[in-house]
Amino acid sequence: MTIRVKVLGCRRLVLLFLFLWMLLEAQAGKIRYSVPEETDKGFSVGNIAKDLGLQPQELAERGVRIVSRGRTQLFALNPRSGSLVTAGRIDREELCAQSLQCLVSFNVLVEDKMKLFPVEVEIIDINDNTPQFQLEEVEFKMNEITTPGTRIPLPSGQDLDVGMNSLQMYQLSSNPHFSLDVQQGPDGSQQPELVLQSPLDREEDAVHGLLLTAFDGGSPVRSGSLRIRVQVVDANDNPPAFTQAQYHTSVPENVPLGTRLLTVKATDPDEGANGEVTYLFHNIDHKVAQVFHLDSYTGEISNKEPLDFEEYTIYPMEIQAQDGSSLMARAKVLVKVLDINDNAPEVTITSVTTAVPENFPPGAIIALISVHDQDSGDNGHTTCSISGNLPFKLEKLDDNYYRLVTERTMDRELTSQYNITVTAADQGTPTLSTETHISLQVTDINDNSPVFLQDSYSTYIPENNPRGASIFSVTAHDADSNENARVTYSLVEDTIQGVPLSSFVSINSDTGVLYALRSFDYEQFRDLQLRVTASDSGDPPLSSNVSLDIFVLDQNDNTPEILYPALPTDGSTGVELAPRSAEPGYLVTKVVAVDRDSGQNAWLSYHLLKASEPGLFAVGLHTGEVRTARALLDRDALKQSLVVAVQDHGQPPLSATVTFTVAMADSIPDVLADLGSMEPFTNLDNSSLTLYLVVAVAAVSCVFLAFVIVLLALRLWRWHRTRVLQASGGGLTGVPVSHFVGVDGVRAFLQTYSHEVSLTADSQQAPPNTDWRFSQAQRPGTSGSQNGDETGTWPNNQFDTEMLQAMILASASEAADGSSTLGGSAGTMGLSARYGPQFTLQHVPDYRQNVYIPGSNATLTNAAGKRDGKAPAGGNGNKKKSGKKEKK
Repeated sequence: MTIRVKVLGCRRLVLLFLFLWMLLEAQAGKIRYSVPEETDKGFSVGNIAKDLGLQPQELAERGVRIVSRGRTQLFALNPRSGSLVTAGRIDREELCAQSLQCLVSFNVLVEDKMKLFPVEVEIIDINDNTPQFQLEEVEFKMNEITTPGTRIPLPSGQDLDVGMNSLQMYQLSSNPHFSLDVQQGPDGSQQPELVLQSPLDREEDAVHGLLLTAFDGGSPVRSGSLRIRVQVVDANDNPPAFTQAQYHTSVPENVPLGTRLLTVKATDPDEGANGEVTYLFHNIDHKVAQVFHLDSYTGEISNKEPLDFEEYTIYPMEIQAQDGSSLMARAKVLVKVLDINDNAPEVTITSVTTAVPENFPPGAIIALISVHDQDSGDNGHTTCSISGNLPFKLEKLDDNYYRLVTERTMDRELTSQYNITVTAADQGTPTLSTETHISLQVTDINDNSPVFLQDSYSTYIPENNPRGASIFSVTAHDADSNENARVTYSLVEDTIQGVPLSSFVSINSDTGVLYALRSFDYEQFRDLQLRVTASDSGDPPLSSNVSLDIFVLDQNDNTPEILYPALPTDGSTGVELAPRSAEPGYLVTKVVAVDRDSGQNAWLSYHLLKASEPGLFAVGLHTGEVRTARALLDRDALKQSLVVAVQDHGQPPLSATVTFTVAMADSIPDVLADLGSMEPFTNLDNSSLTLYLVVAVAAVSCVFLAFVIVLLALRLWRWHRTRVLQASGGGLTGVPVSHFVGVDGVRAFLQTYSHEVSLTADSQQAPPNTDWRFSQAQRPGTSGSQNGDETGTWPNNQFDTEMLQAMILASASEAADGSSTLGGSAGTMGLSARYGPQFTLQHVPDYRQNVYIPGSNATLTNAAGKRDGKAPAGGNGNKKKSGKKEKK
């Protein structure tokens, strides 16, 4: 039994120690200071830096500041000393009235940690108030028959100080009839009473003057006095009596002004003036006296100023009833104020961040918010929320503090700024709410690559373009901002036919405009394929690529090239043979020409420009076949000189001419005899044409020579400048050409051309006709009997054949060309070389891809079909000799 009692005692002791430890721990969580009232501004309250575990200089660095709900800031931080100091004069009585303990609570915020430290400062009272009475003098009327021992309540003194500094004692001046007795009230207050010690004699003393002095317990002692005048009157033996010793009422704080709150009632059984009762406030706080009105005759109490629950929950007052003979009675009145929801919540942004990057992580703190409502009960209970579908949320902390944090990541490209509305609402009826707004700027990070407007680009440029001409422009957009959205352009390094791409084109790094660094030749290459890179200026930079196809368009820059007949190397005129008995339509020869251009620029037509005998021969417009237009007459010369012009259909058209002689003979000996008497075909017009050609060739040669000299000089100057720059260690050494050649290339030329080339479907070339076969009747030679089409319509079915025949004739002519004009060995006149079966196509340049066929969208290509390998038919046929010779 004894052991059990000891165990129970030990348990209780342990529980007691645990309770005391928890109490001390709770108290240790707060920082407490004390400061006397009425101290000067800047008075040091305590070393707040030390209590926070910080150095004084860290207060400013870590954003330490005071967070208080009060409307007046009582304290401040001294960042130099790390002390908590007074922000001004503190009046304890104004702050806490007559409360025994005056505590000022606030929080200290360490902003970099978003942590609050509660602080309590006790305001110590000093003896700075003198005890006072509301009146300087009071007068009492006392019947001379008043029984000794009668007590008369005296006005109480008021001292705004507390503790020992408050009112401690009363002292009455000496008088043989009166004494002072102090009663202790229910609330601990001292109530002075005047006690009649001996009967009064009006005839001896009609008036008695007394002095009541109130003393406090401060050092030094302060005091206040009240003069008392007692007038002795005839007997009035019934004082007034209240119907209740204490009156209670409850009214809402929004009661209208002038509302009757309650009525006190006192009765006096005496008659006349001794029974007439009047009412007045007694021993009431001056602030309360300003709020209420007492009707001295009816005892009605009404409000003359608004009631405020937040200032007084209960208004205490004392009512005194007095009859005509100054007999009196007192009653206590308590007016309880009922709270209504008349205060909206107060929202204070304690700390806020105005700008965050768009990659701000979820859970990061944006702001610290304090919410307070002065009402009570449900009227003072608050909730806080944010409106809209925003990437934020509120987290509640202790003591009505909230923190606004990010709930998810943000995207500046979708929303660059958030206007956050924080709403605090109470739970009263009706609900009151307060809104505050936080503007948050989302700053950009480089999270978007430049984007081109198209997946790929294509453009067209005519050949022979000027150097430095603008070709095309590409544009890329970046959804970021500022430097992250500043796009620069460059070309991906590549080679074209073994030459670096940067020697063909350049790009302006700022505008994306491409420039041609050289003049393009359609016959050299027909398209360029390159890639453009768009990079932003972020850190790290982001980039994207796009492909660009540049197609070169053909221009009419090549003169038709006559393959056959080829002129002899000794400067004489070529000779073609025809029998004297040739009938109209006889195929004498065929002029074959090609053009390196394509399309209509390679569409050739043939014209008989000059003839020694007009009307004797005709040339096929599209075939180039030279045929007899009529039979040879006796008056016609046996040696005919012809000039045939070949012209393309470009704009402007280009042309070439060929001159050859047609010898009319029935046998080779006749031809040899006639050739001895041949004279060159000349006339006045031909001489003039030759003169013009010589002058033109001389002028062009001079211009070309001057251009070569200037070009050499420029090359030498650039070479010299490069050597100088290399010797001086110039800063441009090693810089890629593509980085600046776009701008320099443009500045290097006198004029920049902008070409906008469009290619319609009608101008595009269709796949070529691969049917390259021909019949024996279509082969060239003197035995051909098929007449050419001279109606102006291009013979599509014969063009390929005629073209190949021309190539065969041209190459055959080159293979058979000897020291004489007529070619090969004596006696054959080169006929075997022209028409012999040993001739092959390997000597013929292939220009079929450049030939345009009118009336069709086909162009001859390298994909030729099978070639007819048969040898052409032979020479003169079975025609009869005329036997006639031309007279010289």
